[in-house]
Amino acid sequence: MKYLLISLTALFLFTGCSNKKYFEPEDVNDELKVEKKDLSDSIKSMNRIGATLEDGTVITQYGVSKFKLPENFDFINLTNEGDVIATNNKDSVLIGKNEILVKNVVVAAALKDEKLALVYSDNSIELIDINTKKTLYKEYLQSSLANDSRITNPYFMGNLILFPTLNGKVIIVSSLNNESVKNIAVDPKGQFNNVIFLDVLKDSQTLITATPNKIVSISTKEILAKEYEIRDVIVNGEFVYVATIDGQIIKLTSSLVEVAKKKYQYSKINALAYTDSLYAIESQGYIINIDEEFVRDEIYEFDFNNEDRLIVIDNKVYFDEDYITLP
Repeated sequence: MKYLLISLTALFLFTGCSNKKYFEPEDVNDELKVEKKDLSDSIKSMNRIGATLEDGTVITQYGVSKFKLPENFDFINLTNEGDVIATNNKDSVLIGKNEILVKNVVVAAALKDEKLALVYSDNSIELIDINTKKTLYKEYLQSSLANDSRITNPYFMGNLILFPTLNGKVIIVSSLNNESVKNIAVDPKGQFNNVIFLDVLKDSQTLITATPNKIVSISTKEILAKEYEIRDVIVNGEFVYVATIDGQIIKLTSSLVEVAKKKYQYSKINALAYTDSLYAIESQGYIINIDEEFVRDEIYEFDFNNEDRLIVIDNKVYFDEDYITLP
């Protein structure tokens, strides 16, 4: 029986390898001409909006920092004034040069008006007054055993604080009285269901949030949801763009109505970026560029190590050793 199991396993592996499909576009342009620059070190840690290099240098929306974080600290977020919020993944949060001791591992954070919103690794959330160091609000949520690494930060929206949790919820807390006003279940049943995206479409004041399995639109009128196996989500203007595991790139309205979509068979899209048009970084050696109307697309050769860490911030794509600026 032992030998039979080994034989069946070998057969399964051989069959799986022989049937493996690759993205092989017919019309491919030469390699995309982009500005490329080296990084001082490889990427140590990252989230949706920034990264920390092994030497302590930080990558944010402002580019590569000229300063370095103290040893064992990792970037989490920026304040409105541009100060870095970082964690030592143990018992401390750094805001600029101000260090605040906490009682758990911080995985996400945001600061506004001296109020620090925190999400901990045990899926508890807390609001702290950084002047008095007093807890203004705290809630313990059901622990999450499996999380997607793309954890997103709390978001201050007017007088509300949105806490994205590790078990597929958004907890809304009033900053006026420091009390919970609403709990939104984005994806409470998914296996990997922590919130990986949270942003607000400014014109319509619509909150867009997502887990790896679902995208949700929350406005003053309604809450709408659609299920996708999500690789990445970005917003630009009043549109939402989703890349899925099965190679689809979809353009949605704020109400999650599909405006247009394209499918790239067997593609593995790592990340999306938007300049004057949409870019998709494909892990098998390509960059896909789609025009604003989703009528024309161009596919460029772009060779990189798909085992490298990769983060997109605005029009820049950072890899383990260098980064490019998209046109």
